[in-house]
Amino acid sequence: MFNGTLERAILETLAYSDVFEYPLRLDELHRYLPLQAKIGSLPQTIELLHDQVGEKDGYYFLAGRDAIVEIRKHREACSQKLLQHALRYGKILGALPFIRMVALTGSLAVMNSSNGADFDYMLVAASGRVWTARAFALLFNRITRLFGHTLCPNLIISENVLKWPRHDLYSARELCQMIPVSGLDVYQKLMQANEWVRGFLPNAIVQSSEISKTSKKRLWQKFLEFPLSGKLGGRIENWEMKRKIARFMQQDGFSDETIFSADMCQGNFDHHRDSTQRMLEEKLNGLLVDELKMDVI
Repeated sequence: MFNGTLERAILETLAYSDVFEYPLRLDELHRYLPLQAKIGSLPQTIELLHDQVGEKDGYYFLAGRDAIVEIRKHREACSQKLLQHALRYGKILGALPFIRMVALTGSLAVMNSSNGADFDYMLVAASGRVWTARAFALLFNRITRLFGHTLCPNLIISENVLKWPRHDLYSARELCQMIPVSGLDVYQKLMQANEWVRGFLPNAIVQSSEISKTSKKRLWQKFLEFPLSGKLGGRIENWEMKRKIARFMQQDGFSDETIFSADMCQGNFDHHRDSTQRMLEEKLNGLLVDELKMDVI
């Protein structure tokens, strides 16, 4: 075990996906490797890891975890039913005032949804209008909830701060897994501003979908933005920001994953990054224990 860099990379990649009960196809395993490699080199290396890696129906996983293959198939079937709703809502979000880009994120972006009809999005808003854009998104959410669908704009950033401040595997995976739905030009700027992702996932190719190649504002979007673009809109933005931050400050769970400012609204009170990192370390430690046992034998 761990006799070579590629072998370790394969195990680390499968361990990360195992946190989400998500076995990988060969192309996915290649995509999320933390080092550059040719996909044709993987099958032979996996053969060397037959005691640590299992395969079923074209999916690869850590040995003894074959049950997650059926879990993925079930979640993928559920996700397929939800995806079209999520994409349609995302396009509508992209037409709301001050929203310049919409991307589908979370488990549904990789067809691994297990929490029903909650749709996670990342939004890029016009400079100085992050909280106004959020208010319009949540107003639209009140309508979609009537149809049993909840929109969760968990991350909203200004178009002035596209460069992600934290560089780690979790952030790299989230950026590469998201599916852009509206505002391709802004999405391309976002990925260009975060070239550091290639250091974590050198084989990854960003997601794509049938979206507009520009974020040109629609006439009615311009019409709605006009009265809120001047000083009045600035006062409303500042009032909404202060009001919401004051409310958020009363909630438990503040960490580096909860960021509220004029340029960013990230409300991850569940600490997804920290819990993912903790579970990954536990799995990797288990693999290292197995390695030591093999060395003793």
